[in-house]
Amino acid sequence: MKATEVPEIAGAYLFEPTPYADERGFFCRTFDADVVRSVGLDPHAFVQDSVSRSVRGVLRGLHLRSGAGEAKLVRCSYGRIFDVVVDLRPDSPTYLGRAFFELSGETQATLYIPAGCAHGFQALTGTADTAYRIDRPHDPSEDVTIAFDDPELAVPWPLPVTSMSQRDREAPSLAEVLKHQEG
Repeated sequence: MKATEVPEIAGAYLFEPTPYADERGFFCRTFDADVVRSVGLDPHAFVQDSVSRSVRGVLRGLHLRSGAGEAKLVRCSYGRIFDVVVDLRPDSPTYLGRAFFELSGETQATLYIPAGCAHGFQALTGTADTAYRIDRPHDPSEDVTIAFDDPELAVPWPLPVTSMSQRDREAPSLAEVLKHQEG
């Protein structure tokens, strides 16, 4: 497994495993505590695993947590997704930086997203399963959502949106979220 820094987002990493394929399919390690530790992360910090299943065109995000934030590992275990990270940490050298990835069940790559970054994705295939490993229990009172189509972020979503949650549909702009966080 190889760990690569994400230049657009300070402290973010892409973990790329080496799948072993044969006539039966493939096998690969999707989490390795030693590799995670080698980039300065505590592998024992992750306390909750979740999975979502989306169909082609579904958009989830852009989400983040207020307070202490939430670091997470994100992996598409089946299908393909277009994944987006936005750095919203005012003291970060990559503040307001954006990074885009295609994560897939074929590669099983995992993206580490530091606390204080917004995250969202769009399903590119008929079915896309996305696994999350987060570093603290979910508290819905800390949920923050930013409009997926905010012109300041100009995320190049690859497909028309077929479905999204009511919360995501009604999300405020980045400017409104930042103003609220300052106040």
